[in-house]
Amino acid sequence: MPALPDNPRVIIGIATSGRAPILKALLADIGRQTVRPSEIVVCYRNPDDINGISDDLVPGTQLVLLQGSRGLPAQRNVILDHSEDADIVLFLDDDFFPQLDYIKTIIDVFSKDARVLGITGNVLADGAQGPGYPVEYAADQLARAVPDPDSGITDVFNTYGCNMAFRLDAIRRAGLRFDERLPLYAWYEDIDFSRRFLPYGRIVRADAATGVHLGSKSGKTSGVRLGYSQIANPIYMARKGTYPWDHALKSAGRHTLINIVRSFRPESWIDRRGRRSGNWKAWRDLFSGRLDPERIRSI
Repeated sequence: MPALPDNPRVIIGIATSGRAPILKALLADIGRQTVRPSEIVVCYRNPDDINGISDDLVPGTQLVLLQGSRGLPAQRNVILDHSEDADIVLFLDDDFFPQLDYIKTIIDVFSKDARVLGITGNVLADGAQGPGYPVEYAADQLARAVPDPDSGITDVFNTYGCNMAFRLDAIRRAGLRFDERLPLYAWYEDIDFSRRFLPYGRIVRADAATGVHLGSKSGKTSGVRLGYSQIANPIYMARKGTYPWDHALKSAGRHTLINIVRSFRPESWIDRRGRRSGNWKAWRDLFSGRLDPERIRSI
């Protein structure tokens, strides 16, 4: 790949749903980045998703609000369609708070090695693994953390969807889009998208690009639908070649076992019984030849 320009244009893309107060806090936080993005593009589904969102939150940066179809891949494709003149797109979840030099760090990594096409950051705390964190927790953790600017990069299996940046010239050259057959919450859509870069270059984790993922539980899909996707999506991806079969079967089996065991004493923030039900629906569809990620639309 050719080298990036000296001052690459960075677009931050945020697909949002049902988290307007958190999104408002995130945009204000992004406004403090040491290197400002050229644009922030927010794709939402319902007007309530952007209550209280205005240009005043990010003075000096263009804020673009676009309405799209429901579902993470569809919303991210709307963002890609709007990003044709940029050099780098940085996808952030609407509850991921980056360290103040995050954008500067990813520009440095892309600029030092033209083979790097995708970057994921170092998640200091991930509320997705538990009940989630409040916005104040992210601010506290980031204030305590002092990233080492000399931290290295490591080749990784895939980017993590809550924070991932890509060179847009590579996306255009490969004709890549997020797969909208992985609908709604889109379990593993980040893996599917980022692994399609591997024939063209490197996917890396940049340890100096840090942030906190709140793991907010608002705006999520139902437990039954998510449970179905936990089986259907990795198997669909294996069939099309973006995910190894051994990984797909291990993932599907592991999540089924976890949901069965924990459904007897479920965590208060997870619908384990719903996920278990969705898992079984997917396994039945697999053995009857009807397994399809898009079936969750009718569940």
